[in-house]
Amino acid sequence: MVLAVLRRLPIKQLLSRQPATALDPPFLMGSPPNRLSALADQLRQYRPPPGSLGEDDEEESSGGKVVSQVGFAESAAGAAVVERFKPKRAAVLVCLFEGEGGDFRVILTKRSSRLSTHSGEVSLPGGKAEERDKDDGETATREAEEEIGLDPSLVNVVTVLEPFLSKHLLRVIPVIGILADKKAFEPRPNPAEVDDVFDAPLEMFLKDENRRAEDREWLGDKYLIHYFDYVVGNKKYLIWGLTAGILIRAASVVYQRPPAFLEQNPKFKVPRVVNNDTVMP
Repeated sequence: MVLAVLRRLPIKQLLSRQPATALDPPFLMGSPPNRLSALADQLRQYRPPPGSLGEDDEEESSGGKVVSQVGFAESAAGAAVVERFKPKRAAVLVCLFEGEGGDFRVILTKRSSRLSTHSGEVSLPGGKAEERDKDDGETATREAEEEIGLDPSLVNVVTVLEPFLSKHLLRVIPVIGILADKKAFEPRPNPAEVDDVFDAPLEMFLKDENRRAEDREWLGDKYLIHYFDYVVGNKKYLIWGLTAGILIRAASVVYQRPPAFLEQNPKFKVPRVVNNDTVMP
């Protein structure tokens, strides 16, 4: 894997950084040019929670199938939905690279305002799986190339996270990939799908800053939807729902610590009769 070019951390950041300890993620123990390599090694060891990738697990619920609605992990929702209802499979790319300040950043898109669903929303590159895709990594990188012109050969796919179930009952697999040579990537957004391409610091999704949450209730279960406000230059972005949920999980895995706020991932129930057009309210 091509190593990132050596970059010096700002003096202020160096002075404020606490010494790494044995409890820190492995990449914090190394020097800047080795951080991406150490992170890749760390993430290759990650395994989703037992049963979260299985298609045959079953769990009963008094209200019917249990699913996750807006950005909640399937393990929190129960796997019964996979046994009784086969959602279409999709994958998104959590593409990480090292920023100028030595932080890890993730590539995001703002969906085209002309799309029929989720128009104008911030999302991760990705989409539905096709029969020709050999795995979730190929689905995610193929879609990223189609949407923003990211050459799959530039991305080192290192692991997948547990599936999430979207509002439209897609089984979404987050694929974590590392972009070692950021300069080799020149965004070419597909105007039919993407209005803008930008990046954000991954660690922000663990902090209780520029974040708010909404209390919701569905069939007696309370839950939180998280919203992150992000400003870069003169542009403002709102990162929320499924995308925020995936990034909270990805940041927790990368930095090996939970977020500084309550996630409150509840169980959601849907009727026993479900078809491909079913949408969670």
